[in-house]
Amino acid sequence: MSNPSEPQYLAQRPGQCCTKGFPHRGESRGTYQTIAAVETYTVHPHEAQHNGHMLLFFADVTGMSINNRLLMDGFSNAGYLVLGLNYFQDDPLDKHKLPNGQTEPGFDFDAWVDKHVKSAAVLVPKWLAQVQSLYGAHKKYCSVGYCFGAQYALNALGDGTASVGAFAHPAFLTDEHFANIKGPLFMACCQDDDTFSSESRNKAVEVLAREKKDWQMQLFPKVGHGFACRGNMDVPYERYVKETSFAAMVNWFDFWLSQ
Repeated sequence: MSNPSEPQYLAQRPGQCCTKGFPHRGESRGTYQTIAAVETYTVHPHEAQHNGHMLLFFADVTGMSINNRLLMDGFSNAGYLVLGLNYFQDDPLDKHKLPNGQTEPGFDFDAWVDKHVKSAAVLVPKWLAQVQSLYGAHKKYCSVGYCFGAQYALNALGDGTASVGAFAHPAFLTDEHFANIKGPLFMACCQDDDTFSSESRNKAVEVLAREKKDWQMQLFPKVGHGFACRGNMDVPYERYVKETSFAAMVNWFDFWLSQ
């Protein structure tokens, strides 16, 4: 039975689909620093490409995995100074996975998610405040969140920390997340997603339209939840979808930050 005190989510909580995916190949080039007592992956753009803007990256449940580090490197290669906090700290999902990629017997994924939602509610605001203190409160930031991280990307877009935002295959989003955004929002979605169903997507669009927000939705068929960060790069269409989603986010950020 659901708890009546829980929020009524449009994008539901992460499920077992969020624990599955394919590791991507490559070597990340960022480094780690500590911000507000949280390990933070930091990757600087090449000097000739720096556009003067910053990107706040909120990872899916795989945290600082090679997949997410390579995504952050990609945003940096597009000109952004990128910061991604490790809100899972010393308890990453990989700690509970076997070599075959399955979670260890008896692992309670829902309890793990609840534990980190609770801790991230404390960590993320302090981290954002310290980031602004270090890098400038009046700098133009963009925020991007994948699955678990979508809520924090939209929170930053709602409180004015970020000027423009994006998410892919989100979790933990309510009507209020969409109604409260203060900047343009890009949404990368898949047609069949148990976490963000077609009904929920339509309701989100209704809220955005009613509130006269700036938004765009990208919708892909034949891929599942996690397509933007955990797809199989050996399958040409899955690679195409992941790369197309990424490029569209970069174009979205570039356009709105130039206005």
